[in-house]
Amino acid sequence: LARLAARAAAEEVAAHPLLAPRVARTAEVVVVTSDRGLAGGFNSNIARRTQRFLTESADRFESIQLATIGRKGRDFFRARRIAVRKDFTGIHADLRHEKAEVIAAEYTQRYLAGQVDAVFLAYNEFKSAVTQKPVVVQLLPIETAPTAEAASGIDFKYEPSREVLLKDLVPRHVTMQVWRALLESAASEHGARMSAMESATKNAEEMISMLTLQYNRARQAYVTKELMEIVSGAEALK
Repeated sequence: LARLAARAAAEEVAAHPLLAPRVARTAEVVVVTSDRGLAGGFNSNIARRTQRFLTESADRFESIQLATIGRKGRDFFRARRIAVRKDFTGIHADLRHEKAEVIAAEYTQRYLAGQVDAVFLAYNEFKSAVTQKPVVVQLLPIETAPTAEAASGIDFKYEPSREVLLKDLVPRHVTMQVWRALLESAASEHGARMSAMESATKNAEEMISMLTLQYNRARQAYVTKELMEIVSGAEALK
């Protein structure tokens, strides 16, 4: 895609509407969180990252809207009186590629209609079972970097043509980016919840051990006191 887009740009040909940059006045951020809690800082981390992005981007856009995927994100922003344009419900309950297609199609249509000039995805990127990185990435317009082939003038023959390929591949690319964000978030949620439960279990075991020790000490002190009273009473009878 980068090669095709760069070649089209070099020839001053409109490659695809989703690749063409334009003055960005309005933006929308799609925040992906979970529907349930008990996952450590999974939801709060991405919520804070989104708030920081809104603050940092206030000068770039005239207006920024929010959309949420996941009940926790919706509740977080509504509790802070931050308007949520749309809440995509039921995504995590039955995570399927078809749902990513619906979300991608909606934002593609809104972008082409001029209702929004830039779309961003905010989600937790899976690094490992214990590490999740909150990120904000641009979904639309699609960013492409010049390739070495385009810079050197090397090109290939395409069948079908570049225009037909871009028309078919660009919408698939948008769908795949949404699908990837949903999968990254789902994997991160499982990892965060596993770590949170492991930490909770460890803390519970430490608390049980500490309380058991305190109980044994109190019991030992009580028994010692009883023995001392018995011994003192026996001495007094002599």
